[in-house]
Amino acid sequence: MVLRPLVSVVDDDESVRESLPDLLNELGFAAQVFSSAEAFLASDKVDVTGCLILDIAMPGMSGPDLARELVRLQKPVPIVFITAHGDGATGPELVREGAVACLLKPFSETALLEALHEAFKKN
Repeated sequence: MVLRPLVSVVDDDESVRESLPDLLNELGFAAQVFSSAEAFLASDKVDVTGCLILDIAMPGMSGPDLARELVRLQKPVPIVFITAHGDGATGPELVREGAVACLLKPFSETALLEALHEAFKKN
């Protein structure tokens, strides 16, 4: 049995948490979803996540806050940020800070797959 790389999805939007795992499975990845950054940090998936798909704006800890916390904990993981609130400046700034990509919802399957391939090249 071949283990599929784990992609963890952290998003407060239930529709994203319901639809993205199906797409990730179709693309050949294992998927785990979390409704908050805090839930992800409290899980046993932090050390085994190969890539994190992370919403920028969430109640409580934001996506960028979680990214900084993972660095502080010395648990770096490639991150693909997703957002429904694109202002044009946030995405490039997050990429400069080390994110693989920042995709504007709704994003295409192709854009997501390209970002995931880039993430797993880095990992």
